[in-house]
Amino acid sequence: MSTSEIEKLDRLSTLLDAKYRIPGTPVRFGWDSLLGLIPGVGDVATLAPSVYLIYRANALGARKRTIGRMAVNTGLDFTIGAVPVIGDLFDLVFKANKRNFALLRAELDVKGAHTRAADVKRG
Repeated sequence: MSTSEIEKLDRLSTLLDAKYRIPGTPVRFGWDSLLGLIPGVGDVATLAPSVYLIYRANALGARKRTIGRMAVNTGLDFTIGAVPVIGDLFDLVFKANKRNFALLRAELDVKGAHTRAADVKRG
């Protein structure tokens, strides 16, 4: 697992969910919210990078349970995000990609801790 790969996925999740801020508020949004304003097309367009994040998590060795949780987050974001107005508000709050990156980060931290413990035990 490379640090640059993790940083790349972090940047992707931020770009999709939290790149910009509404001035004078703590509310952050990204391309997922912006493109979601375009009926039909926007939600489909942001699905691909969301699925890519899950794909990379799988390639990095995340457990099936974590991949499943990430898929549920992305599914909710896609399904509810497709509902006019309500979906746009949901996108501002739910931030599926940031949630998925947090799940991946926690998974990799646990895997790293297990690997370090095994190394100490052997050494």
